[in-house]
Amino acid sequence: MRQRYREGQEDQLGALGLIVNVIVLWNTLYMESAIHHLRQQGSDVSLEDMARLSPLGHSNINMLGRYCFELPQAVQLGAMRSLRLGHELNEPFT
Repeated sequence: MRQRYREGQEDQLGALGLIVNVIVLWNTLYMESAIHHLRQQGSDVSLEDMARLSPLGHSNINMLGRYCFELPQAVQLGAMRSLRLGHELNEPFT
C-alpha cells in the first residue's frame, strides 16, 4: 500500500482484488484446458489429483511491481493461447 490516505488505499485494494480474480480465472481456464488435453492424450487425471490444483499456486504470479500486457490479436478477440507442451512439471517457462 503506497497511498497515505484511506481512499487511495481502498482504490489500491480494489485493484489488487480485481487482479487476483483475473489471475484465478485465467489460470483456471488454462488448467481446465490442460486437463482436457491430457485426457485426450489418454492420461488418467484423477479427481484426487485435480482437488490438489490451485490457480494461485504458480511461480509466474508476482503481486509486486508493474505490469504491461501485450496480448496477441487472437487472444484479444477471445481465443485462448495454445498450451505449452513438452515442459517438465517444475521447469519454469521461458
